Amino acid sequence: MATIVVIEDDPLILLPLTDALREYGYTVFTAADGKHGLDTVLARQPDIVILDILLPEMDGWEVCKAIRRTSVVPILMLSSLNEEVDRILGLELGADDYLTKPFSTRELIAHIKALLRRIEFGAPRTQMHCLQFDRISIDLDRRSVTKDGREITLRYKAFELLALLAEHVGEVVSRADIFDKVWGTDWIGDTRTLEVHIRWLREQLEDDPGQPQFIQTARSAGYRFVSAPKS
Repeated sequence: MATIVVIEDDPLILLPLTDALREYGYTVFTAADGKHGLDTVLARQPDIVILDILLPEMDGWEVCKAIRRTSVVPILMLSSLNEEVDRILGLELGADDYLTKPFSTRELIAHIKALLRRIEFGAPRTQMHCLQFDRISIDLDRRSVTKDGREITLRYKAFELLALLAEHVGEVVSRADIFDKVWGTDWIGDTRTLEVHIRWLREQLEDDPGQPQFIQTARSAGYRFVSAPKS
């Protein structure tokens, strides 16, 4: 069963949350401050991190950034803040999902299962090991991307998104299909998440992110990958 690190300073949340996760069969390690939490993540190498935002020592934003320097482990952020800007900031810093307090055990488990499915079934479904295009190469085994011979580092979901679009080069992939294949059919969230990941891809791949040529928007339909810029 999966290993989860929970970083939460409120014992009224941490204790019942930990008990619930263990009842579902997960192995759980806990920390009550950001610094200890980061150390625990680095030491235990969990399958998922559940991370509160308002923490002593280091806040959740700082912990998230520190984890992302060395790991692509899925991060589910918890917060009593219900502002869209906080959700988007979490994504900007590398979080994978966001849950607002209070939440039910059932809702939490749904988020965890969706993140675990990403790990188990996230690899692009193709018999090809490397997708070669005019300026971009995508190695599906190494999970690496190069543009004009230069390697580009992508977040886990950003890579999954790019691989999905590239497998259907020239075709429009609908938003519904993207959420189904990249985030899972029971993914819980808002469409802004997809827009943020598309922006990340464009910032990494495009010569001019403001006028994308590789990752194109099909208005009201979805997105397409174009193998070479238009002349």
